[in-house]
Amino acid sequence: MFENHLLSIVAYTPLLGALLLLLVNKEKTEFIRWFANIVAAIGFLVSIPLITGFDTEAEGMQFVERASWIPSIGVEYHFGIDGISLLLIVLTTGLGFLSILSSWNAIQERVKEYYIFMLMLQTGMLGVFMAMDLFLFYVFWEVMLVPMYFLIGVWGGARKLYAAIKFFLYTLFGSVLLLLGILALYFYNHEVTGVYTFSIPALLELDYPWEYQFWVFLAFFIGFAIKVPMFPFHTWLPDAHVEAPTAGSVILAGVLLKMGTYGFIRFSLPMFPDAVQDTTSLSFAYLTFGWFDQQFGLLHLMIFLSIVGIIYGALVAMMQKDAKKLVAYSSVSHLGFCMLGLFALNPNGINGSILQQINHGISTGALFLIVGIVYERRHTREISEYGGLSRVMPGYAVIFLIITMASIGLPLLNGFIGEFTILAGAFQRHWSWGAWGCAGIVLGAAYMLWLYQRMMFGPVTNPKNKDLKDLSAREYATLLPLVIMCFWIGIYPKPFFKYIEKPVEKIVQRVQPGFFDRTEAQLAKLPPVQAARKK
Repeated sequence: MFENHLLSIVAYTPLLGALLLLLVNKEKTEFIRWFANIVAAIGFLVSIPLITGFDTEAEGMQFVERASWIPSIGVEYHFGIDGISLLLIVLTTGLGFLSILSSWNAIQERVKEYYIFMLMLQTGMLGVFMAMDLFLFYVFWEVMLVPMYFLIGVWGGARKLYAAIKFFLYTLFGSVLLLLGILALYFYNHEVTGVYTFSIPALLELDYPWEYQFWVFLAFFIGFAIKVPMFPFHTWLPDAHVEAPTAGSVILAGVLLKMGTYGFIRFSLPMFPDAVQDTTSLSFAYLTFGWFDQQFGLLHLMIFLSIVGIIYGALVAMMQKDAKKLVAYSSVSHLGFCMLGLFALNPNGINGSILQQINHGISTGALFLIVGIVYERRHTREISEYGGLSRVMPGYAVIFLIITMASIGLPLLNGFIGEFTILAGAFQRHWSWGAWGCAGIVLGAAYMLWLYQRMMFGPVTNPKNKDLKDLSAREYATLLPLVIMCFWIGIYPKPFFKYIEKPVEKIVQRVQPGFFDRTEAQLAKLPPVQAARKK
């Protein structure tokens, strides 16, 4: 019985916890903290059977739940996941638990409301990764906005209301365009088949004319690009990150941004293959860069914005005096890297992009936790206020160093695997795409190492830092799982690639029909020894 409704159990366990918290007296803050942490831990534990029960060799969606919901307009309650969804779901439940655990001492006011919103946010994000009906997807997409708005607006920093409203308006604007795109697909399906439905599998089966693909792709693009966020739609992100409480920043960077990249993977690439491959429709806007080959289309636009995001995010991060804002701008750069891999439109690029999204959630989530730890002790995020912390907080310094190395892509850590695979896919498409990506990696190493050097090394010049306590047992408990994951993915990434292999092959075949046939034909022309090496 439970196996047939496992996705619903995973999605609604946090919501059930939030509803039960409504019945608890708000003065019982210690009980509320324990209860919320237990619910978050259960939410992670109930997601583990998804991993153990997932068949990596099977085609299509698994753990499917389907029931009629609003039949008059063709809406179904339809859940299902593939390997891509699975990794993002487990990332969400895992980071959700660690985020709530990190909030134990940080949140002292309106404790009950805080944990209710955190648990509601979990359900909203999980529903996005599970929904197989576009109407249901949109409901979860919008529901997620409300708790995050309040988390920033109530428990944020000095400019919290400005950041919360900016976040809400940006995302709402993108959501309106996304809704228009969804309705366009809905009515086109009825025009072709005579059936009103929001079913994602049914909508994926249609071949849309070029005009539909072009305009709906643009509508979806703005909705998803704001969430990623891609340049130039990124300006809400630094404000939201800096003003949000630590746990809110962890969830924002670790999971919420991945909803945008997930939208490109689930909808934009497989639904609009002609638009994704377009290299001519925007030639009137041609910019004289040699790597555009005298043409400019939607594909070039996506690559151009991705590369600008990589370089711009890294350069601006390098100039920051606030440690949290530095990490926030690093997300713009890292997500630009993920988008570059996606629009390489080959297995290496897309595989690397998906894995790097998981890596970013782990590494950047850990960085926000690391910044939050010293902020709790000193109530400042100014980098100049620190220095020599490795002398007074050696355990903190070691973990900070590992996460820094993971973020810049040191071999044997998770960032290296994702970046290397993305670069392989980018170089396959055009050497200059990969070259710009390499430049982003160099800049990323510069700002992260400079941040670490300024905070950790040198004498303890500020007397306020001399008596800082090293990590507590609870803080170790929030950071060590992320450190373990960094090493696991960096040393043995095969299981993660195995989960996403089949859905990525399906996407590539949809976007580039015959891609794998061409690859086999190319191998057949090589001498036997070289062909074996290629395989």
